This record gives sequence, structure tokens and C-alpha cells, in this order.
Amino acid sequence: MTLSIGEISDRIFGTDVPFAVKAYDGSTGGNPDAVVTIDISNERALRYLVTAPGELGLARAYIMGDLDVEGIDPGDPYDFLGLFLDGFGPKRPPTGELVDIAKSLGLKSFRVPELPAQEVVPQWRRTVEGLRGLRHSRRRDAEAIHHHYDVSNDFYELVLGPSMAYTCACYPTADSTLEQAQEHKFDLVCKKLDLKPGMRLLDIGCGWGGMVKHAVENYGVTALGVTLSAEQASWAQHNLKKHGLDDRAEVRHGDYRDITETDFDAVSSIGLTEHIGVKNYPSYFKFNYDKLKVGGRMLNHSITRPDNKAPALTRGGFINRYVFPDGEITGVGTIISRMQDQGFEIRHSEDLREHYARTTRAWCKNLSAHWDECVRDAGQQVSRIWGLYLAGSSIGFERNHIQLHQVLGEKVEPNGTGSYPLRPDFGV
Repeated sequence: MTLSIGEISDRIFGTDVPFAVKAYDGSTGGNPDAVVTIDISNERALRYLVTAPGELGLARAYIMGDLDVEGIDPGDPYDFLGLFLDGFGPKRPPTGELVDIAKSLGLKSFRVPELPAQEVVPQWRRTVEGLRGLRHSRRRDAEAIHHHYDVSNDFYELVLGPSMAYTCACYPTADSTLEQAQEHKFDLVCKKLDLKPGMRLLDIGCGWGGMVKHAVENYGVTALGVTLSAEQASWAQHNLKKHGLDDRAEVRHGDYRDITETDFDAVSSIGLTEHIGVKNYPSYFKFNYDKLKVGGRMLNHSITRPDNKAPALTRGGFINRYVFPDGEITGVGTIISRMQDQGFEIRHSEDLREHYARTTRAWCKNLSAHWDECVRDAGQQVSRIWGLYLAGSSIGFERNHIQLHQVLGEKVEPNGTGSYPLRPDFGV
């Protein structure tokens, strides 16, 4: 018995699903009343789906343009992705039907086709090809950062907006704009660090220099930022010079471990911890502790998990292969423990999960609004990856699959004396 692709879909998923299916063999399946239709437009799309059932196969076919979803905005597939998290999944057909499905698909369908150029090889192969060296070595960290961040500054300007801030914003009100929320975030960090004129700030993983610029401009500090991305460093240093701040601020291209300066009054780490590896937390926080004066503060701002039990590294999924190769996240409890173990007294912790859901939604809407320009700049494949990534991230934060924590630590005197007030008022 030979089954059509539409019939195979119905055997596996049923017809009570939030999508319809149409395929290159002329068949249809799924729910004919659904508002979206998955179009399996060629044989390669089918091979992607068969050889990697689940999110990875769907992503490969979609990124390559072999699978289209009619009725969605490719720059903002938020609603479509939400359908796949609402409780439906594949069924296991009886053994006899599985045999019919396999025969109908044919041996050719089980051969993995060419993968998208943007996909990083599986984790176990990254020491011999793709990303080279041991995970979180200097060379491999630089390659992982290059993979994600060195798209083009023009692309990031279209998606991130004028602030060029690629980290969770903090919305002072529900109707605040993304730019207002990013400004508010930087101000919150400055106040938590208790920055004052004449202080020296170290911003590790500074991106395009938003925190550096804000702190120097509004709090009268001198600041050093460091990033592994040459594109970011070049843009940031030019921006500082344009605003007349380059005499008090520097953004340096390099590894934070190469910073030789010491005696900083404050350290900010906004969106870097995700890239360094959980096993490296002790050495990372010791590095920062040693860079501070006694009485200085460090603020760590990073994506976290809702618990401390799940593996830090998610292998094989879309995010690991396409967005953040080698990225690791864990619960805030682990971060706090590692900071404490290196001498920090933890003064404050705050979850900004809902704020990151809003931030990624705003980025997604920017991508959608500038879709044609983004495609011209980075290509359709990269733009589709970003649509999936940003929309999926927003859903993840909304549903508490991931969180975002700011943790504030202080380097107190050996006798316990610190500069933290009895009751803090961050004033924002």
C-alpha cells in the first residue's frame, strides 16, 4: 500500500492539528480549516523532515526555502510557533502502518540532504571540524562569537533599533518603547553599581558599547569595554568618538582574559555569562573579583534556567546548531553560589523574565518591519533563522522555560565593612 505525503502526515499527526498540509506530490493533509498551511514543496524538504523529525528537521527545510508556511510573517512567526507548544504531538502508528509509511517514503527519503550553510556541526564533532579546539578555549569562543555576532552592523541596526543594545531591556511601564526600556536598563545597572563621577567601570562583553556610553555620558565615569567581536568593537569605538566620549571611554576588541588593568570601582557583565561555560564560572568570577577595588560591585546580567538541575548545554537543538553554538545556561542559584565562592557578598537578585519576552517581541517586530532590507543584507536563510530564534525566544520567556537574572555582588572589606546601604533605593 503506497501512501501519499498527506496521508502519511495524517497517520502520524492526525487531522485535529492547528495546520493544514500540502505537498509536492499533490496530496493534502492535516486540518483543512486551519489558518496556516505547511507547504512541503519538494523532495529535499521531505528528507529533512524524515531524517531529523522535530524542530531541527522543520528548521532545516524552512531555512532552505524547501518548506513554506502560508499565512505567517517570516519576520515574526510568533503565532505559528506558539501553535507547536500547545499540546499536540506525533502519534505512534501501529507496526503495520509504520511499515507502509517506510515503504511509501522509500530509501532515498532516509538519506540526509545537504545541510544549511549556517548550521554548526553536532557538539561531539566540534573539536575536529566546524568550531575548533576544546569548548570555551579562547580560539573556539572567538569562533562561536563570530558565528553569531558578526552578521553585519547594518542588520543589527535594523533589528535592535537605535540603541544597538542586544540584551534584555527593562520596561519602566507597559507602554514604554524598546528604546526607553533599553535606556532604563542601562540606568538600572548604573544605579545598582552605585556609579559616581570619577569612578572606573569595566564592562565585559560590551557589545556595541551601549552600557559604556550610557555610564560615561550620564554618570561621569571612565569606562573600558571589551568584546570578542571585531564588528562590534569597530562600531562602538566610532560611536564613542562621534559623541565626543573617546577620551573617557574605550571599547577594545579582545578576550576579557587579556585585560591587565585593575582597581576598577565596578564591573558590569551584561549577556556574557551564557557564552563562557558553567565549568568556567569559578575562574570567571574570580577574575572579576580580582579586578575590583575593595568596596567595588559587580553586576551579572544573564539568561538563566528556571532551576539548577537541567543540563547547562542543550545538544542538537535549533538554538545550539544555529544561534548560540556552545552556549550554556543554568539556574540563578548556580550563578549566586559561584559568585559567593569567589568572595562576593550577594546583595541583590532580580528576575527580568517578562521584560526579555517583551524585548524579543520588539526585535521580532523590527525584523518584520524591515524584512526586505534584512534579506538584502544577510540573505533569506539568515533572516529566517532570526525570525525563528526571536519568536521562539519570546515564547520561551513568556512560558517560563527560560529566565533572565541580574545578580549584584560586592567585594567587602576583610572585616565585613561594605558600601551597600541599609535599604537600597535604585531610583528607577
